[in-house]
Formats: sequence, structure tokens, C-alpha cells
Amino acid sequence: MFIVLAAVLAIAGTLAGGYYFAVRPVTLRIAVGPANSDDLRVVQALTQAFAQAHSHIRLRPIQTDGAATSAQTLAEGKADLAIIRGDLNVPKNAQAVATLRKNVAVLWVPPAMKGKKAGPKITKIAQLAGRRVGVIGRTQANVDLLKVILQQYGVDAGKVEIVQFPTNEAADAIRSQKADAYLAAGPVNSKITAEAIAASTRDGRTPTFLAIDSAEAIAQNHPMYEASEIPAGAFGGAPDRPEEEVKTISFSHHIVARKDISETTIAAFTRQLFAIRQTVMAEFPLAAKIETPDTDKDAAIPVHPGAAAFVDGEEKTFLDRYSDFIWWGLMALSAMGSAGAWFAGYLKKDERSNNSSLRERLLNMIATARRSDSIEELDQMQAEADDILRDTLHCFENGAIEEGALTSFNIALEQFHHAVADRKALLANLPQNLQRAGAQFRAAGTL
Repeated sequence: MFIVLAAVLAIAGTLAGGYYFAVRPVTLRIAVGPANSDDLRVVQALTQAFAQAHSHIRLRPIQTDGAATSAQTLAEGKADLAIIRGDLNVPKNAQAVATLRKNVAVLWVPPAMKGKKAGPKITKIAQLAGRRVGVIGRTQANVDLLKVILQQYGVDAGKVEIVQFPTNEAADAIRSQKADAYLAAGPVNSKITAEAIAASTRDGRTPTFLAIDSAEAIAQNHPMYEASEIPAGAFGGAPDRPEEEVKTISFSHHIVARKDISETTIAAFTRQLFAIRQTVMAEFPLAAKIETPDTDKDAAIPVHPGAAAFVDGEEKTFLDRYSDFIWWGLMALSAMGSAGAWFAGYLKKDERSNNSSLRERLLNMIATARRSDSIEELDQMQAEADDILRDTLHCFENGAIEEGALTSFNIALEQFHHAVADRKALLANLPQNLQRAGAQFRAAGTL
């Protein structure tokens, strides 16, 4: 019984422990950067929202120098999630969870300053050869983006002077006309891009936007890019900036996870992300740009199975995930109970065998009592019957014999008591000399 009880408690404890580990809060480290970037602010807002909602998933931001460093942090296993650019090298252990936002490449040429001699007007990308192009932002990824565009139009990047300006210095550089054309990459509603274009407006003259007419071809040759458009008036102003729709290319910032992270954990994170997005939008409108990942098999970044389960509505419930364990646990419990019962019965087989012998002895004593001619002998058998009763009750309490066996023993004991009582009554009515003669006759017959 103690062995079976211990087994039951062990299985119950295992199931309880499994349930605790299944529902306990899980903290995921997310690499994001650089400092003061929109990506970092959004992640910080999500971190607070997850904590305030007492969500199953919690976030712990790891600040990096940028998307490239975040990708490296994930590749080294120092982070569970990361915000990366889709046009950079994606770590081999990364799988998409969500699209944080889409960015467009914006190429424009400011109007020439009055009174300053300017070269031929630039209206096409092919005319950038021999010119100076300013790239807003310190990341090398934006420079690589410009080179991809130049390559598509047959412009040797070595013949283009590329200068990078920090985002906080871009407006002053544009006003000082330190470059002939500029490139910025960010969301359509990017504040940085809008301020840079506003700084390019002079005397009511708006900048000239360079269309990337070969966007489809670039997307075909470089799957991390997509053909896109900049809507008319996307950057405000009067007249609109731009005055009409401009073709361009876009790329995405993705939330990726290490592929060895549990499918259940990533499914829960994805569900919470889209459930809490509305809350974060009030403070950070960029959160409205968060989209589900591409679940196609030929996607540039393969989707994580957990995120795919959420998107496809195939997310497993607690019972779906652990029903097999529960079933096998119950089967193991049943098997251990049966084994325990057999083992307990095996340990008590000697008691059962001994009790069977005592019952047979009691039945033999019934026949002996009916032939006895001595009150003393009957008293001795009565005492022996009391000992047999005591042993039988002890076996019953220990579970060595069942209630049916105890009932049959009671019948035999009752018959013994009747035989003893009848024999004592008979002997009490016989004269002493007849009792002695009968005893001698039986003794002689025995001899």
C-alpha cells in the first residue's frame, strides 16, 4: 500500500510540476538598437505593456548598436528575439515571428540655391554618376542599399561620392547643400525622412524625387526587397511632397526568434503581441505597422512554427500539447497500481498459506471434538481455536485474506463451538465410570 501511495504521489507531483512549468511566466531576451531609435522605443513600450497585463510572456530588452549587431547577438545565442533588417544577412538560426514595419527607400534632389552655379539638373538615377550623394544615417546597410540601386541602373558606385550624415545632422547638411542628392530609408511616415525633405525645400520649390522604375527587377534579383510606392503627399507640404506617386523599393524590419525556442512559447508571444498592439499604438503609432509574418514556404525569412500556428489558427491548447503525457501518466499509474497490488499480494502469500492451514486445522478439530471423552482436551482445543481466531483476524486486517475467506472461517469456527458445546453437555450427563471405560476402550482400539 505504501509503495502504491508513493507511486501515486510521484506521478501527481510530476503532473503538477509539468503544469507549473507550462504556465509559469517566460522571459524572452530581445536584442534591439540603436539607442533612441523608434525600434527601441516600441520594444520598451511592449515590455511595459506585457508586464502590466501580467502576460505569460515577458520581455527583457538588450540594447545594441543597430540591426546588424542585434542579428549577431541572436546568432550567438545571447538573445531569444531580435529586431533585424530584412536586407541584411539573416542569422541561420533566425525565423520570422512578425513584421515590425516596412521601410521605403527615398531618393531626392534638392532645388539649387539661388545665385549658386549648379551642374546639370538631376532627374534620373542614371545621372548620379560623378555626383555626391548623401546617405542619412550611420548604418552601412543604407550605403549598401544605395549601391544596389546604382548597380541596377548601371552606375559604377566607385564613381559616386557617398557621404553619410548622422540623423541629427542631416537637416543642417541639406540646408548647406553638402551633397547633390540624398537617400533616406525608413517608414513612409518617418519623422526623420520628413524633416530631411522639409529642409530640402527652398523658396517654395520642392525637391525632385527620383523614381526607382526598375523596382520589380531589383526585387527579382534581391528577394529581400519589394517593389513599392511612395504615395503623393506622403511627406506633407504645399505643394505636396511628392506631387505624385513615386515608385521605389521597400524592405522590412522583422522580429525574429531563434528556431530552437519552443513553438508554444513563440505562439504565446505572437498572440500577446497582436493582442496588445492596440494598447501600444496610442503612444507609438509605429506599432500599427506590426504585421503577421509571411508564412509561404518560399519566404525570404522562414517563419517560426509557433508564429505560423498562431497565424493559421492552429495554436495548440494545454490539453492538445500535454494530452499524450496525461494519458501515459494515467496508464503508468494504472500499471503501477496493478504491479503494487501484485507485489503486495506476493508478500502476503505466506500469511494466506498459513491461514489456510489454520482453517484446515480448525475443521479437523471439529471432528476431534465430537469424539473427545475429556473435558480437559476440549478446553485445550478451545484455547487453540482462540489462537487461530486471533491469527485469522490479524491476517484480515493486513489484507492477506479477503472478506469471503473470513466468512467461511466464521462458519467453521461456529461449527467448532457447537461441537465442543454438544460434546461437553454429553460428557456431563454420563457417569464417571462410563467415561473412563469409553476412554480405555478407545485407547485399546487405538493400540
